[in-house]
Amino acid sequence: MFNSRSLSLTEGPLFPSIVRFSLPLMLSNVLQVLFNMSDIAVVGRFAGAEALGAVGSTTILVSLFTGFMIGMGSGVNVTVARYLGAERHRDVSETVHTSALLLLITGLLLLALGFAFTPSLLMLLGTKDVLLGGAIRYLRIYLLGMPALALFNFGNGVLSAAGDTRRPLMFLSIAGALNVALNLLFVVGFHMAEAGVALASALSQYVSAGLILLSLTHRDESYALHRRLLRLHGDKCRQVLGISVPSGLQNAIFAIANLFIQAGVNTFDAVMVEGNAAAANADALIYDVMAAVYTACSSFMSRNFGARRRERVRRSYTLCLGLSFGIAAVMSGLLVVFGRQFLSLFTKEAAVAEAGLIRLRVMGCSYAFSALMDCTIAASRGLGRSLAPTIIVILGSCVFRVIWVFTVFAHFHTILSLYLLYIFSWTITGVAELMYFLRCYRARMRELD
Repeated sequence: MFNSRSLSLTEGPLFPSIVRFSLPLMLSNVLQVLFNMSDIAVVGRFAGAEALGAVGSTTILVSLFTGFMIGMGSGVNVTVARYLGAERHRDVSETVHTSALLLLITGLLLLALGFAFTPSLLMLLGTKDVLLGGAIRYLRIYLLGMPALALFNFGNGVLSAAGDTRRPLMFLSIAGALNVALNLLFVVGFHMAEAGVALASALSQYVSAGLILLSLTHRDESYALHRRLLRLHGDKCRQVLGISVPSGLQNAIFAIANLFIQAGVNTFDAVMVEGNAAAANADALIYDVMAAVYTACSSFMSRNFGARRRERVRRSYTLCLGLSFGIAAVMSGLLVVFGRQFLSLFTKEAAVAEAGLIRLRVMGCSYAFSALMDCTIAASRGLGRSLAPTIIVILGSCVFRVIWVFTVFAHFHTILSLYLLYIFSWTITGVAELMYFLRCYRARMRELD
């Protein structure tokens, strides 16, 4: 029995349910983005362009680590949702307690590896010497929050599988307000610059993780978290990892491919690097709003597949695809129209803003094309297929981007030729993912006959 905060994923009008499910997730994802955006905004306005460039230089690496953890959380979401749909409550409990340990271990490993290799990774990116020291300080302190980020994404995956997307929003609202307050305190009050905003983010992540874990331990449902039941169940490990690892690796590999893009940006002058860092904040904002719909797609398809509701499985995909495309189109239009106002949040220097406008205008015409790729990947994962979509996206988007950098960009060496790779890679990969999904969907529906 679900409480009043939980939304039914298998009954009632489908589109309103998807919207109600997605809206709190959108706000939750935006708040997570605001952790890093507020870092950049505060240092850009109160600590200067050099601090802005230092924090901005870590954006790809932060995306690599956080993207992997978000992918791990999606595996928890899909597995728990399927068992809830089939009303297999013992399996739900075993999956929850296995996943809590798995994600905590993963967060600790990322902290250790990231901390050790931070200087090497930043130098591999070609980070400017004048920015390197601040970038190392920022990233190492930020990584201290990785275990907390892992546990929050675990809890978010469990609660969203149960149809409760409002509590994570409430917890992130509290943590987000704390993050902004600490940013101002550490940077403006204590003049800590990069170290201050990194520390604020890490502390805020522990607050959000603590709140979501506390919520899970005070529940009566099968997805409640109990310390005495924490253990690794072998079959549940394999199921969660079978979806989580490919999903996490996809996000991480995207970030790795983007390292080559960042290296390309770093071949231009410092003004272009700083403008790119300011404008790139729009990427996370739009992607993560759309990602809420992708989570809805996986959750609704998985729950309804477990409940053997064939028609709702198909319609969940088509409705989520249309919704994510529409959201991207609207947000992109607003970004193009109000680009200068957006960039003013991160820099007061006119030259940096002009450089950032180049990226905003190109990407504003491109974001919607990513919906076909990402929503279709989410749909395949909702049906329990994660490895093949990951391979397709690695080949069609990640490998393609690296090839583009060393061919098209190397030939023209203009910032425009670098930014155009996004729309081409999204379109190619989206078509390939759709072809795989249609085959996968037909096979899985035959299992319900």
